[in-house]
Amino acid sequence: MHQTHPQYHKDRQAVNQLMQDAPGDYPLAELARLLIRYRGFPGAEDIQRDLQGMLKTWQLTEEALFERTRLIHTSRPVYRNSDASQEDWF
Repeated sequence: MHQTHPQYHKDRQAVNQLMQDAPGDYPLAELARLLIRYRGFPGAEDIQRDLQGMLKTWQLTEEALFERTRLIHTSRPVYRNSDASQEDWF
C-alpha cells in the first residue's frame, strides 16, 4: 500500500531546490533530514529516488553524509526557525 506523507508537498519543493544546490552545510543537513524522514516510508517513491540520486551526484554514502552532518550540527546551528518549539521531523 502506498501512502502520501503529510509533508509531501513541502518536501517535494525542498527536494527540487536541493537538486539545484551545491552540497554546502544547509543542503547536506536537509538531505540527511529528508533521508531519515522517508526511510522505510511506503510511498513518495519519487522523493526517495531523488534523494538517492543526490547522494550519487554529491558522491556520498548515507554513512558519510550522516557523519558530515553530525559535525556540522555540533559546530554551528544549521536551522534558524522563528518558532524553535516547532519540530518538523515527522
